[in-house]
Amino acid sequence: MELNVIGAKSLSVSDDVFGGEFKQALIHQVVVAYQAGGRAGTKAQLSRGELSGTTKKFKKQKGGGARHGDYRAPIFVGGGVTFAAKPRSYEQKVNRKAYRVAIRSILSELNRQGRLKIVESFGIDAPKTKAMIAKLAELQVSGRVLLVSEDANEALFLASRNIPYLHVLDSVALNPVSLVGSDYVVMTVDAVKKVEEWLA
Repeated sequence: MELNVIGAKSLSVSDDVFGGEFKQALIHQVVVAYQAGGRAGTKAQLSRGELSGTTKKFKKQKGGGARHGDYRAPIFVGGGVTFAAKPRSYEQKVNRKAYRVAIRSILSELNRQGRLKIVESFGIDAPKTKAMIAKLAELQVSGRVLLVSEDANEALFLASRNIPYLHVLDSVALNPVSLVGSDYVVMTVDAVKKVEEWLA
């Protein structure tokens, strides 16, 4: 299939990568797994047995209360937590093949909806926010925009960091969360070739 390149000739790409079927359930699974993998999982609480404190009888035998074990019990203020949280991994296993199919499906849907734009290059050589805003206006993109370059240089990152709705990624860092969270995705020709090679 052919992709329109803004200001240049069309680009021939694989039908599988940019014209595949939209698989919503798989995309949802991959996005959830990607976000889960980013969780720190460092929450930790102390259980009753891990708290410091005496275990001696803290009331006299007669009059109630003495048969309770100690003040570290969860029912007392300052006591341990009943089901104490411990550090854990939230990582979910996703097969490499399924991950690539999900990325292809997202790119295909973006292309069908006209939300994927291809350019020869961004043409940002100086770290100027004004130049980046002018470039976005020229491309006629709005909302949350994702720029994908094969080798995003420092000038490109610096020019875009003060624009809250703009995100810049290197092609090797392309991920499902960034793709589904963008209203428009703008890719360079070199980035398209690199992504196509990865997903083929």
